Amino acid sequence: MSNKQTAKARPAHRVYSVSKNGDAKAAWTEIGAAWPHKDSKGFNLTFTARPLEGAQIILRLATKKKGGAP
Repeated sequence: MSNKQTAKARPAHRVYSVSKNGDAKAAWTEIGAAWPHKDSKGFNLTFTARPLEGAQIILRLATKKKGGAP
């Protein structure tokens, strides 16, 4: 998928950094998005931030955000 196609299309997945601080609830921070390749054998990932050291990277299906924003 080219950058032009990636910029126009909605991402198929969102990328999150998930870290847990002791007994506290896990903190999910969106750090990027993923678009599928045309041949469905991979993804282009774009990151807007880096995960914290030791955090898990989670890839989830993209859904509309609260308030109707994609």
